[in-house]
Amino acid sequence: MALATPRAGAAAYAPCDNMIDYDPHRWWSYFHYLRGSMVREIVARVLICVLWAVGVTAVHHHTKPLDIPATVHTLAGISLSLLLVFRTNASYDRFWEGRKLWGGIVNETRNLARASSVFMRRDAGLYGTLVRWISAFPYAAAASLRGERDLGPVASELPRDEADAVLGSQHVPLAVSQKMSAVLDEGRLRGYYPEHVQMQLDQNVQLLIDYIGGCERIHKTPMPFAYMMHLRRALMVYCYTLPFALVDSFGWITVPATFVVAYVFFGIEEIGVEIEDPFGHDDNDLPLERICETIHGNLKALMPGSAEAIHAPVSVVAIPGGGQDA
Repeated sequence: MALATPRAGAAAYAPCDNMIDYDPHRWWSYFHYLRGSMVREIVARVLICVLWAVGVTAVHHHTKPLDIPATVHTLAGISLSLLLVFRTNASYDRFWEGRKLWGGIVNETRNLARASSVFMRRDAGLYGTLVRWISAFPYAAAASLRGERDLGPVASELPRDEADAVLGSQHVPLAVSQKMSAVLDEGRLRGYYPEHVQMQLDQNVQLLIDYIGGCERIHKTPMPFAYMMHLRRALMVYCYTLPFALVDSFGWITVPATFVVAYVFFGIEEIGVEIEDPFGHDDNDLPLERICETIHGNLKALMPGSAEAIHAPVSVVAIPGGGQDA
């Protein structure tokens, strides 16, 4: 049977791991880093605040006084700080939950390959087919969370018609899970294990679907719009009125003081934005490519006879509808 190649018009898989590796014990080595530091994302907002502070200070000193009491900004700054802390904590909870869900995907793919090998290793072709579909699941899940359709480098190891059917389905990870369940059913039909063992093995497949469902919950449920908009309005009002509260006491020091406050506040808010959906291509998102490659490498190491078993074509019980509209 012919092996799958990238479909016409589809980009070939190319790893693009954006997560930054760093040593948390080192300070000055990363002080000049722009990548992942949110500077590029907030530079325009901060510069506008600084230019506004320059204008306010110039008018105050050369035209007419513009100073206001600082009491309101002192009180509002406390409330705004609490809002930013809550926003960042909520975003990090989503980031960490996403990492735990992908840790579950790592564990369950390994468990399924390990447990099934006990019963299916004597049939290298069938076991190789199962391992290939297990390896394809993380790539399909990562692509699905990014609004894409891909099976990663595993696509070249799969039968072309089956890979195309899966990629054309409504939900690619679900279609891949159907293929895994079909292979497990084929193992039962060949007499390698009884039905209750098949059900136990299929529990791993069910958990994989649970984990991708958890990731989709995070991906498709952003922070409430009202909270996000209120926080941003409060940030804008606070930062653009801050020079009026500082100009009388600080003079031209108002400009760098406004820069520091705007940089800190806008930076904290932007960090929350970047990590609240950790499945994309941003510098601080989860290293999904690296996780998928780790799973793929781990599972290939379990293959008996390596290359010969990996590429052995096997016919599997057909899935009704060819995996379409899963």
